[in-house]
Amino acid sequence: MSAALRFLGRMSCWTPTAALLLGVLLGAAAGAPAPDAAPLDRRWETLFSRSVLGVSGEKPELSWETDYLLGIQRVRRLYCNVGIGFHLQVLPDGGISGAHSEDPYSLIQISTVERGVVSLFGLRSERFVAMNSRGRLYGTTVFHDECKFRESLLANNYNAYESAAHRGCFIALSKHGRVKRGNRATTAMTVTHFLPRI
Repeated sequence: MSAALRFLGRMSCWTPTAALLLGVLLGAAAGAPAPDAAPLDRRWETLFSRSVLGVSGEKPELSWETDYLLGIQRVRRLYCNVGIGFHLQVLPDGGISGAHSEDPYSLIQISTVERGVVSLFGLRSERFVAMNSRGRLYGTTVFHDECKFRESLLANNYNAYESAAHRGCFIALSKHGRVKRGNRATTAMTVTHFLPRI
């Protein structure tokens, strides 16, 4: 430590960058674990682990494989560019349709449920978008497996939403703004392409 102080006295003509570098090195040396500490303790008591994980050095409980983006919510309007262009809307009676204008029923909260899987919740109607085994969309107040959709980014930067419970069934709007059966639509059709808009 005394050598470091002598060195500090000689660096009065150094640049601020050099002084900062010396400060970081001194901080790393001061944060070094005791030589008799166990190997696991040494690893978690380093300067890096304390700066990333907080002062206590505890491991976080998140798993990046399973908790990826879990809980992130976005409020968007899902725009489908077919016909004259429609926004997906969730009505209070549980109906799902397309609306050309931006009305309150087209505001949808997109929440991450699992990695790559989202739920769609109509904010005004307070209903989840769900798809049954026949590919029909409906709105429900109770969240269950039919409310989960796989969100995939397409080559044209639009999103497609496939039912997680019923593979091969996609959310789709016709050129007249009506809901199409999900089992009769594929990502090759523009009726399944949605652009999340603010």
